[in-house]
Amino acid sequence: MTNPHFSTQQEQQLHTHLQTLHLAAVLAHYRPLAQQAVQQQSSYEGYLASLIEDEIDRRTRNRRQRRIKEAHFPLLKELADFDFDQIPSLNKSTILALAQGTYLEQAHSLLFVGGAGLGKTHIAISLGLAACRQDQRVRFYTVTALVNELHQAQDEHRLPKFLESALRHKLIILDELGYVPFTPTGAQLLFQFCSALHERVALIVTTNLPFGEWVQLLGDERLTVGLLDRLTANAHILEFVGDSYRFRQRLDQHKTLRNHGNAEEDS
Repeated sequence: MTNPHFSTQQEQQLHTHLQTLHLAAVLAHYRPLAQQAVQQQSSYEGYLASLIEDEIDRRTRNRRQRRIKEAHFPLLKELADFDFDQIPSLNKSTILALAQGTYLEQAHSLLFVGGAGLGKTHIAISLGLAACRQDQRVRFYTVTALVNELHQAQDEHRLPKFLESALRHKLIILDELGYVPFTPTGAQLLFQFCSALHERVALIVTTNLPFGEWVQLLGDERLTVGLLDRLTANAHILEFVGDSYRFRQRLDQHKTLRNHGNAEEDS
């Protein structure tokens, strides 16, 4: 491959064309890659393939970042930062296998059951991030926020449109089920939402309530049985058992500060 020589006019025209086509990576790299291709005596096809690969990589990175932004995670939590040793009941290999995303294609549910502060939300967000990086559409809700949005959609006569939008996702995360009881309408809307997604969209649900206590939350035994039937069909149920992870972190921080203070007094 010989080094192409562009006139100023040709180069300006090329820049304009690349900007029009939104080929930002090609625009940024066509010159250094051309120089590299000349030095390595690459073919024109090899040079072109390198440019296209750079552009594909850029678009893939941008699309994954857009997926993460559109998911509305309250914060970003990585599996690598989770201390599995603190929750012995949780099988690390099972979580890592789920992160590969097979459950997404099968539209299965993941139910995380356990007390507060045990890392249920952390794992749910981490799996959601993994799905985004697999170029899947994900949406995170607290259950209370979702029910409020369902109420609003119903009041504005756009509930079918809201449900249709939800069905375009590959994964929806429903966090903190069990902290606030529902009104009868709220319980019915949540049931309708989960029924619409059943076997079509994967769900992750985190809850602090054992299944036997859900009727107190939803206020209707028949509706509770129907919701549990849909959520537990083909579900992976993971129990989080132990002392509060966040409480232990705060306790360790307090001990560290106290020890540091004692050390300063002794010195």
